[in-house]
Amino acid sequence: MPPKTPNIPTDKQVALVTGGTRGIGLAITKALRAEGYKVAALYHGNETAAKNCERETEAKSFKVDVADFSACQTAVDKIEKTLGPVTILVNNAGITQDSVLHKMTPDQWHAVIETNLTSCFSLCRAVVPGMREREYGRIVNISSINGQKGQFGQTNYSAAKAGMIGFTKALALESAAKGITVNAICPGYIETEMTAAMRSDILQAIIRHIPAGRMGCTEEIAHIVTFLASEKTGFINGATISANGGQYMI
Repeated sequence: MPPKTPNIPTDKQVALVTGGTRGIGLAITKALRAEGYKVAALYHGNETAAKNCERETEAKSFKVDVADFSACQTAVDKIEKTLGPVTILVNNAGITQDSVLHKMTPDQWHAVIETNLTSCFSLCRAVVPGMREREYGRIVNISSINGQKGQFGQTNYSAAKAGMIGFTKALALESAAKGITVNAICPGYIETEMTAAMRSDILQAIIRHIPAGRMGCTEEIAHIVTFLASEKTGFINGATISANGGQYMI
């Protein structure tokens, strides 16, 4: 039986991208806009980046603390009134507060878990009922190589990113019959402001362990997102796609 085609023109679809005004998120916003989607780019504090994103992409930016459940629901309500029903959700927002466990504070733990993982629950809880009613939706969760293999000094970050993978699989099982796909992408080391701030000797040591011999580009992650967001990828569900240049294979 062929898949049911949603009666939603591509140029009318609305994509919500958390952390969508900088780094990987900005590349995703640009790529989705290039595909004809309306895009709501969520950000937390960098007003300059938000304005630049709007100017470069003509996306709409919304200031939201994604660690706050009520704020997420309010934001989705505002976005849907402004742009229309959210048909694509990209959970990309993430922070790091690195420390070895025996020195990590509860605040460091909770800040990373709430922003990186609980935000996935909050945003999905806000958009999934509508997706189920329309029997169509695409959810892409941006996890990390460190959620697959762990990383020294990142028990909080690795736990959150690993949690996103389990979250993805469970929600995919719940949602598949309603025409909703839920998939995860695990980027390796990507050229962003965050990696640019690292010491050059540390970066070179990391690159030596990447078989591709380089870090990835934000556009390469964005390309995977647009692929998974397509109406044509309805049979890919609950998948975890590694994009790390061969650094870690499972």
